Order: sequence, then structure tokens, then C-alpha cells
Amino acid sequence: MSDNAEAEPAEFSPRIGTVAHRELRNHGYTRYVQLTRMTTRELLRIHGIGPKAIRILGEELAARGLSFAADSSR
Repeated sequence: MSDNAEAEPAEFSPRIGTVAHRELRNHGYTRYVQLTRMTTRELLRIHGIGPKAIRILGEELAARGLSFAADSSR
């Protein structure tokens, strides 16, 4: 991880929890728009991201007129 990524604050709601914040940042995600390239299935593979974090992130995305990527395996 670069020093720039560490210095850039994440815009995610504190409701998702500290571990979820840290792990999203560790995976290079700091902005809601970045999550639009990810499916919920992919996000659930990240340590600290569970159903509650997915629900909260989904609500936050929807409030911004965004959504997770569609799961093409369905």
C-alpha cells in the first residue's frame, strides 16, 4: 500500500465498523464509486465485510444513485 493510500481518508460511513473500514482501505477502496465495480459476492470475500456492512454500503450507494455491480453468475 502506498503512503498516499494511507493518507487518503475513506468516505465510508462509520456504521460499517472499524475492521470493514480498514480492510476496504487495505484493498484500495476509499470511495463509494469504487464499489460500483464490485459485486456483493466479491465484497463478502474481504475479511470484515459481512451482510451488515453490505446492507449499509448498499444503502449509502443508493443514496448517491449508485449500486454494486451485478452478479453475472446468477
